[in-house]
Amino acid sequence: MRRLGKVLLGAAAALGLAMMPVLAETPEKPRYGGTLEIGTVYVTLSALSFDPADWNWKLNHDTGAVYEQLFAADLSKSVRNGGKHPFYADAWLATDAIRGELAESWKWDENPTRVTIKLRQGIMFPDKPGVMKSRELVAEDVVFSYNRLNNSPKKIAGYFDHVDKVEATDKYTVVFTFKGFHAEWDYRFGWGYYSPIVPKEVAEAGAANWKNINGTGPFMLSDFVQGSMNVYSRNPIYWDKDKIGGEEYKLPFVDKVVYRTIKDEATFLTALRTAKLDMLESIRWSAADDLKKSTPQLKWSKWLNMSGTFLSMRVDTKPFDDIRVRRALNMAVDKQEIVKAYYGGNAELFAYPQHPDYLGYFETLDAMPPSVKELFTFNPDKAKKLLAEAGYPKGFSFKVQVCSCNPDHMDLLPLVAAYLEAVGVKLEIQPMEYAAFLSAMTTKTNAPGYFMNNGHTNPTTTLRKSFVTKEVWNPSQYSDPAFDAKIAEMYREPDESKRQAMAKELTREILDKAPYIWLPTPYIYTAWWPWVKNYGGELRAGAVRPGPIYARMWVDQELKKKMGY
Repeated sequence: MRRLGKVLLGAAAALGLAMMPVLAETPEKPRYGGTLEIGTVYVTLSALSFDPADWNWKLNHDTGAVYEQLFAADLSKSVRNGGKHPFYADAWLATDAIRGELAESWKWDENPTRVTIKLRQGIMFPDKPGVMKSRELVAEDVVFSYNRLNNSPKKIAGYFDHVDKVEATDKYTVVFTFKGFHAEWDYRFGWGYYSPIVPKEVAEAGAANWKNINGTGPFMLSDFVQGSMNVYSRNPIYWDKDKIGGEEYKLPFVDKVVYRTIKDEATFLTALRTAKLDMLESIRWSAADDLKKSTPQLKWSKWLNMSGTFLSMRVDTKPFDDIRVRRALNMAVDKQEIVKAYYGGNAELFAYPQHPDYLGYFETLDAMPPSVKELFTFNPDKAKKLLAEAGYPKGFSFKVQVCSCNPDHMDLLPLVAAYLEAVGVKLEIQPMEYAAFLSAMTTKTNAPGYFMNNGHTNPTTTLRKSFVTKEVWNPSQYSDPAFDAKIAEMYREPDESKRQAMAKELTREILDKAPYIWLPTPYIYTAWWPWVKNYGGELRAGAVRPGPIYARMWVDQELKKKMGY
């Protein structure tokens, strides 16, 4: 590891420090046409569902350019445009970073607690032969979409429990009446994972069939090949515009956007280097170093991964029902050496379950109590002592499942296994394809060890989805009624400063309970060719939803030709 560290640290130094969001340049006049070929953040994963009623986490990534939502990111406030928001987060929009998308305005009232949303008028669904004629979006479409989600047997339990009713009071007005305040009201159904507005005609034709999907967004899904590509074609009657250099332009600029699904890391890196991809959104630091040398024309941004990496331990299974065992395994792993040697310094030791970007919610490791700091300090002697106290003086073995779709995890897990073996704990590593890997967790049949990264999402959801009893994304099967009650109380708190204090306390509590082996969070790189314009590294305009970003990008085809491509 020491030799590896010297090599990797040298490579990290070669990268330099100029990997921040790209700041505004003098705006060029946009040009229409062309195709944008993208290796997205999820380049190794094909679409998992096209139907919102499936409650699949990746839906917005694959349909968010077609289906719109009530709210979206205000991209005019990006760092590139002189604002303070990089728009990297997987599902976090600060209050001052939200704009109405389908919603033109909204207003809060009390007794009862409700929000009245006025929709933009004149927004049209395009004609979809065999599915629906072109028609205007109306309030009943919002009500239908909400009810269809709420009535789905696949719904996340309790997700809409704060909603009393949703009504269309006229053609363009929707009223959400709540049972009380809920801190995530706009995320749950507004701009979050489960918020797309789907016309009734699509549901009747079969929303799970990609050929039927039809929305008011900037693109239409014109082709899909499982495991290969998603092709999106320009919606000719799209309503929105973008202001560039003081002038408004009709969106989108490109004729087509193509997502390429490429499972092999070497292959997608080659595709970028040879300009078969115009941009690649997720690149490991070591590969970034090589690309900067071989392809110096590329533009770059650097961002701290919006997913925490960990080895989950099922607390409902021996020996992980004993906190001494869980704490021992944390102390047995030299996390600081992983940061320095494995990641070459391109990682943060402590950045999960809260993300450093969550201002007001995130606390540094230095601010944590000693019992939490101890979990991030390499101490194999104490690890052995705790294991002996728990009745495992000679250690034990257990199975760990890992997704073969993640090159970083396939490399990192054997290193973690080596640390654990030094204290007598042996891992049986089971690589799995993504569908089977995800199913193991969602059906609660995952192995005692489950190596994954989980999206931070936002400052409150990061605690609820991973550690509340029976939640879908709770691979450790952590369950504590008192913790669950405190989470519910946090959601009911309307004062954000108080809510922040509650989230901090809950974060400290779950860190200390150690349901995971907490691991460093790596930095990721995004690269694009110079002919990709009106872009500065933004990744999401909502919950894993890049569609509005791609709609605002354009391709300088003359420059591409001049560069020999």
